[in-house]
Amino acid sequence: MKTSVLARNHVTVLGKGTQPMLFAHGFGCSQQMWRFITPAFEPNYRLILFDYVGSGASQTSAYNAERYANLNGYAQDVLDICSALDLTDVIFVGHSVSCMIGLLASLKAPERFSRLILIGPSPCYLNDATGYIGGFNRQDIQELLVTMEKNYIGWANFMAPMVMNDPSQPAMTEELNQSFCSTDPVIARQFAQVTFLSDNRPDLAKSTVPALILQCSDDLIAPIEVGTYVHQHLPDSQLKLLKASGHCPHLSAPFQTILAMNEYLQESLNGAGL
Repeated sequence: MKTSVLARNHVTVLGKGTQPMLFAHGFGCSQQMWRFITPAFEPNYRLILFDYVGSGASQTSAYNAERYANLNGYAQDVLDICSALDLTDVIFVGHSVSCMIGLLASLKAPERFSRLILIGPSPCYLNDATGYIGGFNRQDIQELLVTMEKNYIGWANFMAPMVMNDPSQPAMTEELNQSFCSTDPVIARQFAQVTFLSDNRPDLAKSTVPALILQCSDDLIAPIEVGTYVHQHLPDSQLKLLKASGHCPHLSAPFQTILAMNEYLQESLNGAGL
């Protein structure tokens, strides 16, 4: 199983430390998106990077529409990797949809995780009648999914600038666009539907793993109201507002992201008396 899981998800292991830090990329991305962040942690941690099935250099042949019909299938992939590498005391670093995937994994096997670092988390992308602000109306999402079916390249060209939301970094926007375009359109369409139509708000209160929420100050995908909601409903969580635009601060503002992560981890060590 170990070999098949590591190949399936194109798992990469780096670093000179012993405590595992598991990086989980967002929708339409790959483990390459972490390259500005990981060097800062290589000296002190054991870094594990991977690609979700259908993304990056994963084995697309392993894709199963039934398994990945909801986020639990992706959470099981995370646990499969933890099992294959016998990981415990894991610091899980998730971006975007991976934040909820990591949360679900930690609910299934809390003994494997010591901390969650959630970059741009959203438990529900849809606004609803209760006054919850997710950032999108249902019609917006339905139109987005239809566009993905009819004109996937056009969708990618529209979505990448919206996600990055930083005109000063056109190269990053183009990289994200190319990443979207390199993903299998059929798999991407289903992953998008699962991502944008999931509602994991009830799962927040069940968490027993301490968490850091990193929220960008100007994020069109996960507005500040979403980060605040997650913080208010996720036990033992801290919210850090980054002075960064867009939904990908690990690409657009890596220094800020590294600093916030290091401060949180150092506080955790001090709190443990280490």
